[in-house]
Amino acid sequence: MKKILTVAALAASLAFAAQAQTPAPAAAGAAANPVRLGILLGFTGPIESLTPGMAASAELAIREVNASGLFLRGTRVEAVRADSTCVDAAAASAAAQRLITAERVSAIVGADCSGATTAVLQNVAVPRGVLMVSPSSTSPALTGVRDNDLFFRTAPSDARQGELIAELLRERGISRAALTFTNNDYGRGLSSHIRSNFERLGGRITIAAAHEDGKGDYTAEVAALAAAGGEILIVAGYVDQGGRGIIRSALDSGAFTRFFLPDGMIGDSLAPAIGAGLNGSFGTKPGADSPGGTRFEQLARAANIRVGPYTYESYDAAALILLAMQAANSTDSARVKEQIMAIANGPGETINAGDLARGLRILAAGGRINYEGASAVRLVAPGEAAGAFRLIEVRNGRMETTGFR
Repeated sequence: MKKILTVAALAASLAFAAQAQTPAPAAAGAAANPVRLGILLGFTGPIESLTPGMAASAELAIREVNASGLFLRGTRVEAVRADSTCVDAAAASAAAQRLITAERVSAIVGADCSGATTAVLQNVAVPRGVLMVSPSSTSPALTGVRDNDLFFRTAPSDARQGELIAELLRERGISRAALTFTNNDYGRGLSSHIRSNFERLGGRITIAAAHEDGKGDYTAEVAALAAAGGEILIVAGYVDQGGRGIIRSALDSGAFTRFFLPDGMIGDSLAPAIGAGLNGSFGTKPGADSPGGTRFEQLARAANIRVGPYTYESYDAAALILLAMQAANSTDSARVKEQIMAIANGPGETINAGDLARGLRILAAGGRINYEGASAVRLVAPGEAAGAFRLIEVRNGRMETTGFR
């Protein structure tokens, strides 16, 4: 087993790299004209409690690259944030347009929610030829989107999550479940795959009903779910919006006492908001048990970043873009996109979180790397994560990891 570096050792190694690789005078021009990387996430909207950690994690990778002094002969990288709102396609497209035309970003980490990502791809990124790597867009519909090979994602598709949810429910002896989902690309895609896989395994979905976000009262929705019955309620919604409202109403009415929480419902804000009624519920979110994940957690906590859903994948999205730029010796998306799959899948030396300086050095010398990063990255066609998940259970008011699949 590889020895895991301590936080102090990692910090020291980054500091040494920064001192040893101070750009020479010949690189002064590059340092004066930084590469700008957009971070397009829902800083307002139904997952707003998650996005600060996601953005900070992407910026952690950027700081690591800057500390090395090795990126494109001493060029610095600047992060530019923009708000996708998660659910407003027009606002997300306008934010992306500003990033590209006014802020002149070379690539985008994001968007976050699947509908926003689809809109940005179709309306802005593909027409303008700009690379996007999303850390959290999981809709199966994105697998077949026309993207001119400009779109990648470090989070797995909900086609795989639907399979896993069905397996977990059946393993716990659950044969009848009610299902509610947020009425958008994410919710519809995930619910469809949960239902088809659960029924394939002999289970029965008693009802599959959409809910709208932004409502103050979900009594009617919960009444319909309760009338259909089920041993558990699957809530394919958002942690800061309708999904939370559904759970609170279900507990208040006694309609359900146990919930399955897919990835959009996993967040530190949920358990305190709901209280003890959430204990015993369980769920899934993307995640892998890997050395790179451990190192990322050490680095993130040292930087006062709260490790949470999609923070690992956000670090990896930024790192993949910057390493691919180094391999292409260019920031032109048409050239950078050709390097992403090779960087993610090797063959070459394994690069984990905290190893970005070594990866940049190898690529600058013409070598090859296999980037595993924070989330054990492995991409499959057409450029999405193969799919590893962290299993979550709510115990004593806390979301705890119980395993990996």
